[in-house]
Amino acid sequence: MVYTRSNREINLISKSCQIVADTLEMLSEFIVPGMSVLDLDKKAENYIISCGARPAFKGYMGFPSTLCISIDDAVVHGIPSNEVLKEGQIVGIDCGAELDGYYGDHARTFPVGKISDEKLNLMNITQASLYKAIEKAIPGNYVGDIGHAVQSYVEPFGYSVVRELVGHGIGENLHEDPQIPNYGKPNAGYKLHAGMCIAIEPMINLGSKEIYTSKDGWTILTSDGYPSAHFEHTIAIKEDGPHILSKVSNG
Repeated sequence: MVYTRSNREINLISKSCQIVADTLEMLSEFIVPGMSVLDLDKKAENYIISCGARPAFKGYMGFPSTLCISIDDAVVHGIPSNEVLKEGQIVGIDCGAELDGYYGDHARTFPVGKISDEKLNLMNITQASLYKAIEKAIPGNYVGDIGHAVQSYVEPFGYSVVRELVGHGIGENLHEDPQIPNYGKPNAGYKLHAGMCIAIEPMINLGSKEIYTSKDGWTILTSDGYPSAHFEHTIAIKEDGPHILSKVSNG
């Protein structure tokens, strides 16, 4: 079922999204060589709780942590561990929060110190594809238009789109209908309408699109060992177009 949210509900979703955006912004200064991944997770958990919210990922389907922290060839769903960040890595951090019964979801990929041009380009193109997709999230368009915007932008650079993992609706549940793939055909799939709240999240691989799940049962890795980047915004589709809810606050 695809929900149509009232302005009141969109405002509640926006508050949760604000918390996750501010959480990742707060963490950005700590994403440096020598930083413990577990410490990043603890900082995020403490911050979310200090905002009166609840870490949405912790306990979700058994996930043990506040953040998904995915390094280099980890696409998504990395479990924070005792690992220490190293110069030259890229780190995808996905964060969710629930406040007053409504959810927010947001992800960014960060460089650790100085990174290669190859990784930097992957990050920049992945992030740009997210905004290309958001531009297509308008009433009367289709889910396929969003996915096509990502796919048609990244593939000419030689990158590949992960197929098995998708964006999603969001609201009173972390994951709701419809699914939002990062590939597809224009004018195909569910028709978008005002009041929808969705999380768009390109997951783009430097090499092939093939992935596998690690032995921990959570972490998704690229099959060829090449790095992957991940960016995500939660948006509300309104009559005048898309509104990004997961923006960093000014204060």
